[in-house]
Amino acid sequence: MTTTATRLSPPDRPDSRARRDPARALSHPVDQAFWLLRLAFTAAPILFGLDKFAHVLVNWDKYLAPEFTDLFHTQAHTLMYAVGAIEIVAGLAVAIRPRFGAYLVAAWLAGIIVNLLMLGDFYDVALRDFGLLLAALALARLAVAVPARPRT
Repeated sequence: MTTTATRLSPPDRPDSRARRDPARALSHPVDQAFWLLRLAFTAAPILFGLDKFAHVLVNWDKYLAPEFTDLFHTQAHTLMYAVGAIEIVAGLAVAIRPRFGAYLVAAWLAGIIVNLLMLGDFYDVALRDFGLLLAALALARLAVAVPARPRT
């Protein structure tokens, strides 16, 4: 008895023809997942980063571990301006270069988790941010599967 191996095309890999036809490109679940995560990880960091300057959603200063204010010899509010700027840059990086930007957002979320654990409070927020970190890593992997559009 002999067995013959047949090579099947993976069902989760987008068809190369879909790359040439923009109307079909978003019909594949991989493309849909990529764009959902890309839009989310572009908008959320930019909006939260802007809110570090305005404090409309929450007083962000209470989420900063005092060790960081001691380390940088400054007030929490001043550090939140730097945090906001970094978040805006991370969101823009996802918009422009998702393969790099997604890893940047994941690293930033890891830092936020460490900060929240240092506070000894807000474990629910740390757990939520861990889920976001995993989603950012998923975006980075999807960015490899969804080729960038050629520049014209």
